[in-house]
Amino acid sequence: MTLELKAIHENCSGCGVCRLVCSLENYREVNPAMAALKIEGRFPAPGDYRIHLCNQCGQCAEVCPVDAIPLKNGVYLIDADECTGCMICVQACPSGVLFEHKHTDRPITCTLCGACVEACPREALQLVNSE
Repeated sequence: MTLELKAIHENCSGCGVCRLVCSLENYREVNPAMAALKIEGRFPAPGDYRIHLCNQCGQCAEVCPVDAIPLKNGVYLIDADECTGCMICVQACPSGVLFEHKHTDRPITCTLCGACVEACPREALQLVNSE
């Protein structure tokens, strides 16, 4: 059994608290641009948001030329010591949730820490066990 981050789009208000807490938890910065998830406002429909999350598909690990994205306890994590910063994984991510940011020399990706789940005021994110 592994953990999986799930989105309940109908509950999302687009407030962005999840993005703030993600950047704070993982990079010690209140900087939503460094969050490992994104919220898409689907305008012109008011209140229609889609949360884009890493589904741990492993595509990033498959394309990494130096094997710097091992699977550890069901989560693909970037090994900072091995990563060369080539960003091939960012281009290969089918969900578009592996990010390049000018303040880091390696990609930003979800660690399944759960901070976004705890902070979401509308329970739009859940950390669930999957088989």
